[in-house]
Amino acid sequence: MIRTFTGHIAGIGTTSGTRIVVGIWDDTPFGSFADVMVEDADNHRILLAPRQEIADYVASTYSFDEVRIEPVSVERGDHWSVHTRSMQLRFTPGSRLWVAPLLRAVPPPLRRTAAWARVCSPVASRLMPGVQTYGSAGNGRTEWYAARDVHKLRDARATWEGDELGELAPVTPAVRFGFASSPAQPTLTSLSSYVQEA
Repeated sequence: MIRTFTGHIAGIGTTSGTRIVVGIWDDTPFGSFADVMVEDADNHRILLAPRQEIADYVASTYSFDEVRIEPVSVERGDHWSVHTRSMQLRFTPGSRLWVAPLLRAVPPPLRRTAAWARVCSPVASRLMPGVQTYGSAGNGRTEWYAARDVHKLRDARATWEGDELGELAPVTPAVRFGFASSPAQPTLTSLSSYVQEA
């Protein structure tokens, strides 16, 4: 069985050393939802998920040291904002990255295939450090990504448990939730994620 999650991923680094990956999912087997993965400067990995069933699925696919069930709200526009009990985030998408026209030129039927993602993965990791498009997920699952568009982020501000996390910074070191990190350059990517279960 293949589960498809279509939406956006925002990858954000901060000068405090905390890195944040937000999944904003419009079409999934669980309905629309958003979740947040946080790795702090001490490399402690936290999942914020809006419901237990989503937390269980995500935590069985990726690796975390802590899981919290918290409502996750998202507002989109010229500025995007993400709010949970633990975290508040605001970021501004900027111009498209140079790779965006190449992504949009790939025919959708090809873009969606695991074979295409497997071929693209080593190229993607060289062009955009931190990125892989195909790999092994938890519990014997295989996951691949099909990106349609990608924008750099111009700015971002975040708080974690009331503390300011500093200015926007690269997503370094790479986050360690799964087989791939988000790009080192802070970005907002439009994509579909495919998870094939064993």
